[in-house]
Amino acid sequence: MELIYASTRNNEEKVTASQAILKGLANGGGLYVPTAIPALDIDLEKLSKMTYQETAYEVMRRFLTDFTEEELKNCIRNAYDSKFDTEEIAPLVKADGAYYLELFHGSTIAFKDMALSILPHLLITAARKNQVKNDIVILTATSGDTGKAALAGFANVDHTKIIVFYPKDGVSPIQKKQMVTQKGDNTYVVGINGNFDQAQTGVKKMFSDGKLAQLMDQAGYQFSSANSINIGRLVPQIVYYVYAYAKLYANGEIEKGEKINVVVPTGNFGNILAAFYAKNMGLPIAKLICASNENKVLYDFFTTGTYDKNREFRLTSSPSMDILISSNLERLIYRLAGEDGEKNAEFMNALGEEGRYEITPEMREGLKDFYGNYTTEEETAALIQGLYEKTGYVIDTHTAVAAGVYGKYKNETGDNTKTLIASTASPFKFTRSVMDAIDSEKYGSLGDFELVEKLSEIANVKVPQAIEEIRNAEELHKTVCEVEEMEDTVKKFLKM
Repeated sequence: MELIYASTRNNEEKVTASQAILKGLANGGGLYVPTAIPALDIDLEKLSKMTYQETAYEVMRRFLTDFTEEELKNCIRNAYDSKFDTEEIAPLVKADGAYYLELFHGSTIAFKDMALSILPHLLITAARKNQVKNDIVILTATSGDTGKAALAGFANVDHTKIIVFYPKDGVSPIQKKQMVTQKGDNTYVVGINGNFDQAQTGVKKMFSDGKLAQLMDQAGYQFSSANSINIGRLVPQIVYYVYAYAKLYANGEIEKGEKINVVVPTGNFGNILAAFYAKNMGLPIAKLICASNENKVLYDFFTTGTYDKNREFRLTSSPSMDILISSNLERLIYRLAGEDGEKNAEFMNALGEEGRYEITPEMREGLKDFYGNYTTEEETAALIQGLYEKTGYVIDTHTAVAAGVYGKYKNETGDNTKTLIASTASPFKFTRSVMDAIDSEKYGSLGDFELVEKLSEIANVKVPQAIEEIRNAEELHKTVCEVEEMEDTVKKFLKM
C-alpha cells in the first residue's frame, strides 16, 4: 500500500515519498508528514538478529513506499558503509545505569551522519524517479552539525550543489573548521552575522519565494533541503531507535515488549520526533524525555502549552541546541491539531507574526508522552565531570544535557524504567568545553589540538578520523554575509 505525504499547512497538498524528499519544504512553508504511521509488524526475534542495514530497510520501506526494493537497498548500502568507524553503526554503551546510544561514529562524528549519509542517495534516486532535469541546490542552515554532515554527503555528487549558512560566532571551533575546510567543487559555506534562527528563517524565506523559484528554474536549478525539515532526514532517524531496542533485547538487557524511556537532547525537535514516530509504529517506548539547554523554549512549551520565542538567545556549550524556533515541532502540532492544516497554519502564522502561540487544553492532552526539562551550563559541566570520575566514560556537552535532564526526571518521578540516552556527538567535537568541565585548571591553557590528544588519553579512545583530517587542513570557505544578504549570496554562487 502506498503511503502518501501531506503538507502540515494544507491538507489538500498530497505527494509521494520521493516527491516530498525532492521538494524538502511544502508550498506555503508547510512540512511533509505521512498521512498514516505504518505499523512495525515484524517479530522482535527476527529484528534482534538484523544488522543495522537490514533494520534500516525494514523501517524505511514502510515509509518510502514508492522506492523499489533495489533502489532502497542500494541507497542503504551506499550510506552505511566504511564511512562509519564501527561495524554496528550505532553502538550501545551502558554507563551509570543508562544505555547511551552512540550516534556519532560517521564521517563527521555527530548524529546527523545517520541520516545525511543516506539523504543524497535518496534525493538523487527521487530526482530520477520524477524525471527532474534541473540540478538540485541543497540549501541548508546549520547550528553546527547538519552543515558538515550535509557537505560531506553531497560533496562532488553530480547534478547537485550545496550551500550551507551557519552563525559565524555560534558554533564550536572544531565544527567551524570542519565546515570551512570542506573540499568539493559543488560546496559553498557562508558564515552569517546572526544566530541559527535567523539563518533558518532566511533559508525558509528563499524556499517559499515563488519569484526566486522561477529565476532558479530558468537557470536550470531547483532547491531542496538537507535540514530535518526534509522527511528524507527524519525517516532514517527512526531506524536507530528500532535498532537500539532490538539490540537491548538481543543483549538480554530487556524482556520482549518491555517498555523503555528515551532521552533526546533537543534543538530543532527532529531527533525526538523520530523517536515519537517509532513509538507510534509500535516500538515499546514509555516516556519521551525532551532535554533542553538554557535556550529552554521547548521545556517552557511542555510546561505551559505556550510556545514563545520572544526571549534572550543564549550561546551555550551545546551550540547545536541553541535554537528558539524548533521547526520539527510543527509536525507534532499538526498531529495534535487533529491533522488540520488550516488550524496548524494559524499557529505557525502567529509564531511568524507575534513570535508565540498557545495550544488548546485538548491539544495539551496529546503531550502526555513527553516530559521536558533543561540543564544550566554549570549542571552540564558537572555532569560531564561526574560521569567521567565515576565511570571513565566521557560524553559531549549535548549528551550531558540529556543525562542531566534524565537525572532530574528520575528524581521527580522515581521512575526506574530502563532508559536509552541518544548520544548525539563525539566529545572530540567539543573538546574545549568537555576538558574544561573535567578539569579547567589542568587543561585550560592547552590549544584545541593538544586538548584532542589529552582527551584521547584520558578517555582511552582513538582520535577520530574526522579530527585528524582537519588538523592541518586549509580553510577553503571564507564568505561572510549579513542576514539580509543571504539571497544575494546564493544568486552570486549560482551565477544568476
